[in-house]
Amino acid sequence: MCTVVIRVPETVGTPISLLAVRDEDPARPWNPLGRWWPDDPDVAGVQDRLAGGAWLAAGRGRLAVTLNRHGEPDLSPERIVSRGSLALDAAAGRPQPAPHAMRGFNLVSVAEGAARVTSWDGDRMTQEEIGPGTHMLAHHDLDDPRSERIAAWREGFAEVELGVGEDWYQPWIRLLERTTEVGPTDDRAIVRDNRPLGYPTLSTLACVARIGSGAVDVRYAEFDAPGEWSPLLFA
Repeated sequence: MCTVVIRVPETVGTPISLLAVRDEDPARPWNPLGRWWPDDPDVAGVQDRLAGGAWLAAGRGRLAVTLNRHGEPDLSPERIVSRGSLALDAAAGRPQPAPHAMRGFNLVSVAEGAARVTSWDGDRMTQEEIGPGTHMLAHHDLDDPRSERIAAWREGFAEVELGVGEDWYQPWIRLLERTTEVGPTDDRAIVRDNRPLGYPTLSTLACVARIGSGAVDVRYAEFDAPGEWSPLLFA
Protein backbone atom coordinates (compact mmCIF):
# COMPACT_ATOMS: atom_id res chain seq x y z
CA MET A 1 0.00 0.00 0.00
CA CYS A 2 2.73 2.39 -1.07
CA THR A 3 2.16 6.06 -1.88
CA VAL A 4 3.44 8.24 -4.73
CA VAL A 5 3.23 12.02 -5.06
CA ILE A 6 4.13 13.34 -8.52
CA ARG A 7 4.25 16.85 -9.93
CA VAL A 8 4.12 17.30 -13.69
CA PRO A 9 4.96 20.90 -14.69
CA GLU A 10 2.99 22.97 -17.15
CA THR A 11 6.15 23.87 -19.08
CA VAL A 12 7.44 21.13 -21.37
CA GLY A 13 11.06 20.33 -20.61
CA THR A 14 10.87 21.22 -16.91
CA PRO A 15 11.79 18.23 -14.72
CA ILE A 16 9.06 16.09 -13.18
CA SER A 17 9.25 15.75 -9.37
CA LEU A 18 8.33 12.61 -7.44
CA LEU A 19 8.10 11.38 -3.85
CA ALA A 20 7.54 7.66 -3.23
CA VAL A 21 7.01 5.97 0.16
CA ARG A 22 7.39 2.21 0.21
CA ASP A 23 5.29 -0.13 2.37
CA GLU A 24 6.71 -3.63 2.71
CA ASP A 25 7.03 -6.47 5.19
CA PRO A 26 10.19 -5.47 7.10
CA ALA A 27 11.17 -9.14 7.23
CA ARG A 28 11.41 -9.26 3.41
CA PRO A 29 15.01 -8.29 2.58
CA TRP A 30 15.89 -5.56 0.11
CA ASN A 31 18.95 -3.75 -1.18
CA PRO A 32 19.01 0.07 -1.09
CA LEU A 33 19.22 2.23 -4.17
CA GLY A 34 22.07 0.91 -6.28
CA ARG A 35 23.15 -0.78 -9.50
CA TRP A 36 22.26 -4.38 -8.69
CA TRP A 37 21.58 -5.76 -12.19
CA PRO A 38 24.66 -6.71 -14.27
CA ASP A 39 22.51 -7.01 -17.40
CA ASP A 40 21.29 -3.44 -16.86
CA PRO A 41 24.40 -1.51 -15.77
CA ASP A 42 22.77 1.88 -16.45
CA VAL A 43 19.83 1.18 -14.12
CA ALA A 44 19.85 1.95 -10.39
CA GLY A 45 17.03 0.86 -8.14
CA VAL A 46 15.73 -0.52 -4.86
CA GLN A 47 16.08 -4.29 -5.24
CA ASP A 48 13.93 -7.01 -3.74
CA ARG A 49 16.47 -9.65 -2.76
CA LEU A 50 14.02 -12.56 -2.86
CA ALA A 51 12.62 -12.08 -6.35
CA GLY A 52 15.49 -10.02 -7.76
CA GLY A 53 13.34 -7.27 -9.26
CA ALA A 54 12.89 -3.63 -8.35
CA TRP A 55 10.34 -1.60 -6.42
CA LEU A 56 11.70 1.62 -7.94
CA ALA A 57 14.25 1.88 -10.75
CA ALA A 58 15.80 4.70 -12.77
CA GLY A 59 18.14 5.07 -15.71
CA ARG A 60 18.90 7.46 -18.60
CA GLY A 61 16.00 9.85 -18.12
CA ARG A 62 13.52 7.17 -17.09
CA LEU A 63 12.05 6.27 -13.71
CA ALA A 64 9.39 3.79 -12.65
CA VAL A 65 7.88 2.64 -9.37
CA THR A 66 5.41 -0.18 -8.69
CA LEU A 67 2.54 0.02 -6.20
CA ASN A 68 0.37 -2.92 -5.23
CA ARG A 69 -3.28 -2.79 -6.24
CA HIS A 70 -6.18 -5.02 -5.32
CA GLY A 71 -6.79 -7.80 -7.82
CA GLU A 72 -5.78 -11.38 -8.45
CA PRO A 73 -5.36 -13.27 -11.73
CA ASP A 74 -7.43 -16.41 -12.12
CA LEU A 75 -4.40 -18.66 -11.58
CA SER A 76 -3.15 -21.05 -8.95
CA PRO A 77 -0.64 -19.42 -6.56
CA GLU A 78 2.34 -21.31 -7.98
CA ARG A 79 1.69 -19.80 -11.44
CA ILE A 80 1.64 -16.19 -10.24
CA VAL A 81 4.86 -14.30 -11.05
CA SER A 82 6.60 -11.38 -9.37
CA ARG A 83 5.78 -7.78 -10.25
CA GLY A 84 9.44 -6.87 -9.78
CA SER A 85 10.20 -6.87 -13.50
CA LEU A 86 7.81 -3.97 -14.16
CA ALA A 87 9.87 -1.04 -12.86
CA LEU A 88 13.12 -2.62 -14.03
CA ASP A 89 11.92 -3.05 -17.61
CA ALA A 90 10.43 0.45 -17.70
CA ALA A 91 13.66 2.04 -16.44
CA ALA A 92 15.67 0.09 -19.00
CA GLY A 93 13.35 1.13 -21.84
CA ARG A 94 12.09 -2.36 -22.57
CA PRO A 95 8.49 -3.19 -23.53
CA GLN A 96 6.33 -4.09 -20.59
CA PRO A 97 5.77 -7.81 -20.03
CA ALA A 98 2.28 -9.24 -20.23
CA PRO A 99 0.82 -8.78 -16.73
CA HIS A 100 -1.71 -11.58 -16.83
CA ALA A 101 0.17 -13.81 -14.39
CA MET A 102 0.73 -10.97 -11.90
CA ARG A 103 -1.26 -9.70 -8.97
CA GLY A 104 -2.76 -6.23 -9.29
CA PHE A 105 -0.49 -3.21 -9.60
CA ASN A 106 -0.20 0.47 -10.44
CA LEU A 107 3.00 1.27 -12.32
CA VAL A 108 4.07 4.91 -12.43
CA SER A 109 6.54 5.49 -15.27
CA VAL A 110 8.28 8.66 -16.44
CA ALA A 111 10.14 8.89 -19.76
CA GLU A 112 10.81 11.52 -22.40
CA GLY A 113 9.23 14.25 -20.29
CA ALA A 114 5.91 12.46 -19.88
CA ALA A 115 4.37 10.44 -17.04
CA ARG A 116 1.73 7.72 -17.06
CA VAL A 117 0.07 5.15 -14.83
CA THR A 118 -0.40 1.58 -16.04
CA SER A 119 -2.92 -0.33 -13.92
CA TRP A 120 -3.78 -4.03 -13.74
CA ASP A 121 -6.55 -5.37 -11.51
CA GLY A 122 -6.16 -9.05 -12.35
CA ASP A 123 -8.72 -8.79 -15.12
CA ARG A 124 -8.19 -5.55 -17.08
CA MET A 125 -5.21 -3.34 -17.90
CA THR A 126 -5.52 0.42 -18.42
CA GLN A 127 -3.13 3.29 -19.10
CA GLU A 128 -3.57 6.94 -18.14
CA GLU A 129 -1.36 9.90 -18.99
CA ILE A 130 -0.58 12.06 -15.96
CA GLY A 131 -1.32 15.65 -16.91
CA PRO A 132 0.18 18.85 -15.49
CA GLY A 133 -0.35 19.36 -11.78
CA THR A 134 0.34 17.57 -8.51
CA HIS A 135 -1.13 14.08 -8.22
CA MET A 136 -1.19 11.19 -5.75
CA LEU A 137 -1.50 7.45 -6.21
CA ALA A 138 -1.94 4.58 -3.78
CA HIS A 139 -3.86 1.32 -4.28
CA HIS A 140 -6.80 2.75 -6.27
CA ASP A 141 -6.80 5.08 -9.29
CA LEU A 142 -4.82 8.28 -9.77
CA ASP A 143 -6.11 11.02 -7.41
CA ASP A 144 -8.82 8.61 -6.26
CA PRO A 145 -10.56 9.88 -3.09
CA ARG A 146 -11.32 6.26 -2.13
CA SER A 147 -7.72 6.33 -0.86
CA GLU A 148 -8.24 8.48 2.22
CA ARG A 149 -4.64 9.64 2.29
CA ILE A 150 -5.22 11.19 -1.15
CA ALA A 151 -8.40 12.94 -0.05
CA ALA A 152 -6.59 14.24 3.03
CA TRP A 153 -3.26 15.41 1.62
CA ARG A 154 -3.23 15.90 -2.17
CA GLU A 155 -4.25 19.54 -1.97
CA GLY A 156 -1.54 20.17 0.61
CA PHE A 157 1.18 18.65 -1.57
CA ALA A 158 -0.12 20.68 -4.52
CA GLU A 159 0.15 23.94 -2.57
CA VAL A 160 3.76 23.35 -1.50
CA GLU A 161 6.36 25.32 -3.46
CA LEU A 162 9.35 23.09 -4.09
CA GLY A 163 12.94 24.29 -3.98
CA VAL A 164 15.43 24.67 -6.79
CA GLY A 165 18.69 23.51 -5.16
CA GLU A 166 20.11 20.19 -4.02
CA ASP A 167 17.46 19.83 -1.31
CA TRP A 168 14.53 20.82 -3.53
CA TYR A 169 12.38 18.10 -1.95
CA GLN A 170 12.51 19.35 1.66
CA PRO A 171 9.19 21.26 1.54
CA TRP A 172 7.44 18.00 0.62
CA ILE A 173 9.30 16.15 3.37
CA ARG A 174 8.23 18.73 5.95
CA LEU A 175 4.63 18.17 4.88
CA LEU A 176 5.15 14.40 4.99
CA GLU A 177 6.26 14.77 8.61
CA ARG A 178 3.11 16.75 9.42
CA THR A 179 0.94 13.99 7.93
CA THR A 180 2.25 11.60 10.60
CA GLU A 181 0.29 13.47 13.27
CA VAL A 182 -2.71 11.25 12.47
CA GLY A 183 -0.78 8.12 13.52
CA PRO A 184 0.45 5.20 11.37
CA THR A 185 -2.76 3.13 11.58
CA ASP A 186 -5.10 5.95 10.50
CA ASP A 187 -6.58 5.53 7.01
CA ARG A 188 -5.17 8.96 6.14
CA ALA A 189 -1.61 7.97 7.02
CA ILE A 190 1.16 8.00 4.41
CA VAL A 191 3.82 6.68 6.80
CA ARG A 192 1.86 3.57 7.65
CA ASP A 193 1.42 0.48 9.79
CA ASN A 194 -0.93 -1.74 7.79
CA ARG A 195 -1.05 -4.64 10.24
CA PRO A 196 -4.48 -3.68 11.65
CA LEU A 197 -5.79 -4.06 8.08
CA GLY A 198 -4.46 -7.60 7.88
CA TYR A 199 -1.26 -6.86 5.95
CA PRO A 200 2.26 -7.36 7.41
CA THR A 201 3.52 -4.18 5.73
CA LEU A 202 4.85 -0.97 7.22
CA SER A 203 6.48 2.08 5.65
CA THR A 204 10.18 1.28 5.45
CA LEU A 205 11.77 3.87 3.14
CA ALA A 206 11.23 6.79 0.79
CA CYS A 207 12.73 8.03 -2.45
CA VAL A 208 12.64 11.45 -4.05
CA ALA A 209 13.47 12.10 -7.69
CA ARG A 210 13.61 14.75 -10.35
CA ILE A 211 13.38 13.37 -13.85
CA GLY A 212 14.51 15.54 -16.72
CA SER A 213 15.49 15.02 -20.32
CA GLY A 214 18.13 12.30 -20.33
CA ALA A 215 18.88 12.47 -16.60
CA VAL A 216 17.39 11.38 -13.27
CA ASP A 217 18.38 12.68 -9.84
CA VAL A 218 17.03 10.09 -7.39
CA ARG A 219 17.73 9.93 -3.63
CA TYR A 220 17.02 7.24 -1.02
CA ALA A 221 16.38 7.25 2.74
CA GLU A 222 15.14 4.71 5.30
CA PHE A 223 13.03 5.23 8.39
CA ASP A 224 14.85 4.36 11.60
CA ALA A 225 11.98 2.06 12.56
CA PRO A 226 9.34 0.75 10.11
CA GLY A 227 6.05 2.61 10.31
CA GLU A 228 7.46 5.38 12.52
CA TRP A 229 8.50 8.87 11.51
CA SER A 230 12.16 9.76 11.77
CA PRO A 231 14.18 12.45 9.98
CA LEU A 232 14.94 11.24 6.45
CA LEU A 233 18.53 11.66 5.35
CA PHE A 234 18.45 11.32 1.57
CA ALA A 235 21.57 10.23 -0.28
